[in-house]
Amino acid sequence: MTRPHDLSLVAQVSGLQQGAIGPVELASHYLDRIAHAADLGAFAEVTGESALRRAAALEAGGPDGALWGVPSAEKDLVARAGVPTRYGSRARVDHVPSTSDALAEAMDAAGAVSLGKTSTSEFGLTGFTEPLIHAPARDPWSTGNGAGGSSGGAAVAVAAGLLPAAVGSDGGGSIRIPAATVGVVGLKPSRGRLPIGSGFDSPDGLSVTGPLARSVEDAGLLLDALAGLAPFTYATAAPGQGPFVRAARAGSGALRIGVTTVSPWDDDEDIVLDPAARAAFETAAAWLDDAGHDVADADWHPVGYAALFRVLWRASAARIPLSAEDMALVEPLTAWLVEEGRALSARDLLGGLAEARAFERRTITDFAAFDAVLTPALAKAPQPVGAYAGHDPERTFAMQVEYAPYSSFVNVAGLPALTLPVTTDANGHPVSVQVIGRPGGEATLLALGAVLEDRRGPLPHPPVWDA
Repeated sequence: MTRPHDLSLVAQVSGLQQGAIGPVELASHYLDRIAHAADLGAFAEVTGESALRRAAALEAGGPDGALWGVPSAEKDLVARAGVPTRYGSRARVDHVPSTSDALAEAMDAAGAVSLGKTSTSEFGLTGFTEPLIHAPARDPWSTGNGAGGSSGGAAVAVAAGLLPAAVGSDGGGSIRIPAATVGVVGLKPSRGRLPIGSGFDSPDGLSVTGPLARSVEDAGLLLDALAGLAPFTYATAAPGQGPFVRAARAGSGALRIGVTTVSPWDDDEDIVLDPAARAAFETAAAWLDDAGHDVADADWHPVGYAALFRVLWRASAARIPLSAEDMALVEPLTAWLVEEGRALSARDLLGGLAEARAFERRTITDFAAFDAVLTPALAKAPQPVGAYAGHDPERTFAMQVEYAPYSSFVNVAGLPALTLPVTTDANGHPVSVQVIGRPGGEATLLALGAVLEDRRGPLPHPPVWDA
């Protein structure tokens, strides 16, 4: 018997539009799965009663919207009126907003049914989702491991079949790191591609909203839906028939693909590429070559990156409105980042922003010979829950860089990037690669992702899938 969560997002949207399944039945199915998998820490808040009321109202009105009846959830950085929104922080434990952020409103307008809030790291500042305010998000393939971050809850929910797909945010890898950690597809769009972000968007232009999904096609459908949200919408032929999902279905003609394991952190941190990550990277490169693409080494030698990113990340943290009382409640790494950011001068900040724009120009120029650039997604295997605890903040920051050195520079350059699993390691855990596109090149990434998925074939599901 096929259960709703066995179906792709594309199939579930089709089933809803055709009346094969209703919003109430679908929401109930996922709420039941969420309840049975609470130990995975995917959700910071579950809003079952309001979700079922919303689903019933939608069902009474009939199909309307690209995501009509689709179960969803907001990352716990996105405010929803009347729902606890804690930003993963003890400093916001009692926070219940009276108004919703634009992303939550736009998802409602598209017809989605929110089941609650997915867990995040404190204020989305770290690449692991283990906030002190609630249980950690756990890798459903091996629950002793963390899920990455900061969209860790969303990635776990997708990987474990607790949501058909999810929306995350990515300011330094926060979609791609957890997606690669738990073996799902994560897509960071180009800067400016989507008009709607989270409540913690920053003026440095690092953070963007994007999809997490179980397939490239599903990611394309969700990107179409997000790109069609207010205030800037484009018309699609029908739900599930937009330009990005069509790109994922079409595959790709011959392209020029650059390949590199160089990281802009190489001169500043001890970056060591795990053998399984290297094997996945080399396998993906060979598959693209076999598919007729022109695969060549990318001659890339970035310099000065670490200093500029440290300025940007500290400055971003300094914008979080925290009182002296709040600062006593936040985690040590958050306090360190905020205090360091507040100590920056205007000259420091403007210099960092200028260096970031120069890095963006250099990177786009260095990659200009290629339609896309392939890198590893992560440098290390998933880390145990608690691996980052007990270290001083500077070491904790460095450990995250050592785990995911290929992520944040894509945000600084404003480029789109797709992570997807291509192989499995000796324990059967998915191992992912990253494909970086030209500005506005999401369709090309989805087409290349489809080529890799086709060559890889179906992956097994984590053990929780049939629980």
